[in-house]
Amino acid sequence: MTASAPIQQLRAHAARLSATPIDALCASDPARASALALRVGPLYANFARQRYDAAALAALFALADQADLPGRLRALFDGEIVNRTEDRPALHTALRGKLSSGQRAADASALAADARLRMRQLVDRIQAGGVTDVVSVGIGGSDLGPRLVVDALATPGAPVRVHFLSNVDPAAARSVTQALDPSRTAVLLVSKSFGTQETLLNGRILREWLGDDSRLYAITANPARAEAAFAIGPDRILPMWDWVGGRYSMWSAVGFPIALAIGMDAFEALLEGAAEMDAHVLQAPPRENLAAWHALTAVWNRNALGLSTHAVLPYAERLRLLPNYLQQLVMESLGKSVRVDGSAIDLSTVPVWWGGVGTDTQHSFFQALHQGTQPVSMDMIGVVHRDAAHPDNATALLANFLAQSEALANGQDSSDPHRAYPGNRPGTVMLLDRLDARSLGALVAMYEHSVYLQGVLWGINPFDQFGVELGKQVADRLMPALRGEGEADDPVTRELVAQLRR
Repeated sequence: MTASAPIQQLRAHAARLSATPIDALCASDPARASALALRVGPLYANFARQRYDAAALAALFALADQADLPGRLRALFDGEIVNRTEDRPALHTALRGKLSSGQRAADASALAADARLRMRQLVDRIQAGGVTDVVSVGIGGSDLGPRLVVDALATPGAPVRVHFLSNVDPAAARSVTQALDPSRTAVLLVSKSFGTQETLLNGRILREWLGDDSRLYAITANPARAEAAFAIGPDRILPMWDWVGGRYSMWSAVGFPIALAIGMDAFEALLEGAAEMDAHVLQAPPRENLAAWHALTAVWNRNALGLSTHAVLPYAERLRLLPNYLQQLVMESLGKSVRVDGSAIDLSTVPVWWGGVGTDTQHSFFQALHQGTQPVSMDMIGVVHRDAAHPDNATALLANFLAQSEALANGQDSSDPHRAYPGNRPGTVMLLDRLDARSLGALVAMYEHSVYLQGVLWGINPFDQFGVELGKQVADRLMPALRGEGEADDPVTRELVAQLRR
């Protein structure tokens, strides 16, 4: 997709609608609130407060037809080489269902089933061994997905408490271990290559702290290196595969911390919720497809309206880590400036994703959302099920959730310019029936598919992440300089190293 006819048509629609605010779009069409909404299982999404009308939506869906979104989804599910820069399929959907007609995906599903059986056995083994706490050591995709799910779904009194360590700062390791008993703690080292610097360094700290290699476990695609470096035997190693990227891997054995924290049955329910969304996304035509709506809306806000940031605002404390998780999923996938063929893209791609949990954020950055000079698009996520133990708090939370969505879209005039709210801030409102494993699985899978479809629409590969490599390579070169064994090549870095060494 280039800034040619289709994008120019979108921009023409945006210009036509520039003087029509969101509240006017809603007032002019009594059916809009229900017509621009979709439900998939436990997830409901409403797009009525986006800044498009029927004609602009028609142009967006024409773009979906031109890009053959259904065909590209089928290619993903069937195990075709969709990660073309690394010559790999992307088979995360095969970890949670059997919707493919391709042999690669069928083989992947069988491997995933075997891994889940071993996960169940290891959960039982760890619990039976008197372990009360597990520290999961990983970074990026090996950390953020499991951390999100455990934070959202783990309950007090679970047989095993799971803690996460990702930052190489030694203060992080001290913080995690200071209240734990090493004799009743197990450690998981999660690294596909078993060469990730942060994970190996933290692993060495925890190995020394444990004083017993028998409670070290690994999740890796390189078991030989895990055994050589940490004496972790094959019976304590779970597999990873190169056809699953890190940020799509929590459905695999990388989700072992989830299974430990919430139980293997609940982990299976997480997969079932994702599989339910998979079936919808694969089978529904774009106009009835939640992930397609979400992806096309993202393209509209970025390329037609020119919005450069996107906020994720969950109104559920247990989803407080969702913005962090989505930052990686979306920005690492779509933060590209060249197409799959290597040519420069002449469109803006991913905006900056950020956010935080309501109601806390209403007292931090919502001022800028309401009255700042830069409009921000939003996903606002609420949970229908109310807390019976504290009904007043639950009602206040939902009231604020609904009120902020309305106020950001509609604004409010005032004779006092300091108290005027421009409104017209576009937002998608999503509701989960309740916050459980099934609904969270469906929500995360929806975002995964939206990211993939945005990549299709922009002509970029959402499955590689070469942008993360350069900084790590430079850091490796600078380690000797920081130890006093050489000098940095860059003059500014040389001065900074000199200051650090003083």
